Amino acid sequence: MAAGGIVLRREQPPLIALVRLRKRDEWVLPKGKIDDGETARAAARREVLEETGHNVTVHEFLGTLVYESGGRSKVVHYWSMEADGERSRELMSDVRAVDWLPLAAALERLSRGYERAFLENVGPLAVSGLSRRLKGRAPAAKKRRTIVTHEPAAIEAPPAARPAALAPSAVVADGGPVVAGEEAVLATTFEPEVARAPVEADAGLAVAATDDRRDEVAVLEPGRSSLMQRLRGWLVVRF
Repeated sequence: MAAGGIVLRREQPPLIALVRLRKRDEWVLPKGKIDDGETARAAARREVLEETGHNVTVHEFLGTLVYESGGRSKVVHYWSMEADGERSRELMSDVRAVDWLPLAAALERLSRGYERAFLENVGPLAVSGLSRRLKGRAPAAKKRRTIVTHEPAAIEAPPAARPAALAPSAVVADGGPVVAGEEAVLATTFEPEVARAPVEADAGLAVAATDDRRDEVAVLEPGRSSLMQRLRGWLVVRF
């Protein structure tokens, strides 16, 4: 009874360990006899450490290989294993070298046909198992929140009130003439134009008498005449 491992190393693609025996100069899978009182799993881990020099993590059981050697049947149980870091110890004296190969190259390198047939069947299972574990160990990608910021739509201010077009004319503002342009904006309040009417004697306003002829004078609303207009009216009456 013996036990061993399909030992993988994290590479892309994953690499499989083969050992080169010193006695027959053969490339084989790492394995060895189970000691008295030792479990097959423990024996597999120990033998792999001794033949490859690597500490390993033992994973799933892959199967049992039975073959004839020296007139006797040999039974070897294999587990999938993952090598941890660098080699931690010297190789045992029976092993000349260790090589790490992709699955296809390992199948070509193996010296024994029955090991080649066994690896051809269980090798893909071991490789896919490692790939699943590596994917599970990868840190979950953080979800990115995409925040879309929209610039606020420009709020169009209502058009400023445009003053009504003022025809060029003499406009009285607070009693004085102001010539307004086509779109003049004035801070003062415009008074309506002064009405022109014939002056009557009973209107209580100034009347001009010159050469026995009545002149027309601007009629001013009581209480709204300016100083200039009052002075003008006073001069007309006196002179």
